[in-house]
Amino acid sequence: MNSAQLINTYEHILVITQKMLAAAQNSEWDKLIKLEQECKQLTNILIKDKTEPLLSHELQQRKLVIIHQVLDHDAQIRAITEPWMEKLQVLFNTSERRRNLQQAYEAGNAY
Repeated sequence: MNSAQLINTYEHILVITQKMLAAAQNSEWDKLIKLEQECKQLTNILIKDKTEPLLSHELQQRKLVIIHQVLDHDAQIRAITEPWMEKLQVLFNTSERRRNLQQAYEAGNAY
């Protein structure tokens, strides 16, 4: 991967995280998941490519700006999704407790 391809990949990740943030803000969970998968594919490309090209000072600065923006998007997405995920966890735990109680009650009445 040359320096232009590297920066393009980072910029593509930035665009996707912007879309992910918009999806989270609009409670479009299916869209968020799809975009997250796209982002993961791109980050895997960066991880697998061990031969990162030497970047000029300007491109290195651009890369840092992009990374900071992506991290900011990630923080905003987490701020939206974590409370939602906690609510889901409570619902799942409550449902599981009900099911366990129901099974215990039915097992106790079987005798």
